[in-house]
Amino acid sequence: MMMNIEVLSRETIKPSSPTPQHLRNLRLSLLDQLSVRFYVPIIFFYDHMRIILKKSLGECLSRYYPLAGTIRDDISVDCNDAGAEYIEARVGCKLSEAIKKSDFELLKPLLPFDPYGNVIGRREALVGVKFNVFDCGGVGIGMCVSHRIADAASVSAFVNAWATMSRGGGSSTEADDPIFDAALLFPPIDIVPAGFKLEKRASSSSCVGVLNKYSPTCVQVVSALIWNTFMTTIRSKPKPGNECVAVHAVNLRDKMVPPLPNHFFGNLLQIGVAATTVDGDKDLGALASLIGNGVREINDEYVRRLKMEDDHVDSSKKERDRFLKGEKEVFASSSWCRFPRYEVDFGWGKPVGKRVGIEAWVNLSEQDMAILQHDLDLLSFVSSVY
Repeated sequence: MMMNIEVLSRETIKPSSPTPQHLRNLRLSLLDQLSVRFYVPIIFFYDHMRIILKKSLGECLSRYYPLAGTIRDDISVDCNDAGAEYIEARVGCKLSEAIKKSDFELLKPLLPFDPYGNVIGRREALVGVKFNVFDCGGVGIGMCVSHRIADAASVSAFVNAWATMSRGGGSSTEADDPIFDAALLFPPIDIVPAGFKLEKRASSSSCVGVLNKYSPTCVQVVSALIWNTFMTTIRSKPKPGNECVAVHAVNLRDKMVPPLPNHFFGNLLQIGVAATTVDGDKDLGALASLIGNGVREINDEYVRRLKMEDDHVDSSKKERDRFLKGEKEVFASSSWCRFPRYEVDFGWGKPVGKRVGIEAWVNLSEQDMAILQHDLDLLSFVSSVY
């Protein structure tokens, strides 16, 4: 059942101080240019509220000034202080009812706009916030941050900086100020086709010998479990692809030597790749090790090669074309487990609604989802499917 939401106000929050003229143009990096064209959506729930967040948002946008700007021609951000969209709304239900909802479509009205929709008819704001007040006095803060300029680590840094300012902490030390130098590491290009580059870096034949030498992480095991079930849905199709590729987003900051700080802003990520054939029985440990090997291939040596490659964009286009032709089946995953999502305190305590264990959100077609929800191997590992 959809929630009844009444929008009370809409406005634009601009940086509290103007961006200096010499910072008005920020070049996008190549990895920004190759990033997906949607927003990173996130919702924080709190059981009560004390303050409105507009003032602290303006203060935070002064530090994260590109987020208040406008992207120009996929090359740069015009840091023109256009501002962030800010909406206040009243929700006609209790907070506890919203927290129980696990269908993203039911929670989407708590966001300022559709993170996957087009921007026709409105300015393409890089940040949107919706401050939702429930009947019980609880609050849901829905946010959308453009993935064209920020990855999950950058979104997390921005939100936590905003929360610190909301608590009256003021600006952080200069050492924690965001760094906008990604274009120096990965210079942009003039023409960018959509897509990303995949290399076959881990395969089932090359991985069997290392099963006892590498212990996968919890996230890799959960990803392998869902990947295995995903291949079950593929085999039910009339003409499945022969190969299934699992891709996992990898943060480059701690893979480089020396590592980059978490407040190094932008899309500093690449894709760890694992591949196997669709047919035949799959051992969960082998699949988890495949994913782990693909992730471990993203290291400092890989980043150095990435900086020197001239054919990165052309390879991206070729891989995209193979996916469109159905030659490969693709299972994509990412994890927020290492980001302090449940530490975001705006001044009224930490978010509520945290669940025990790893919560996995899976997006499939309705037909494939029906197969997944009745897969006995999957159900033997989960506490609930909703």
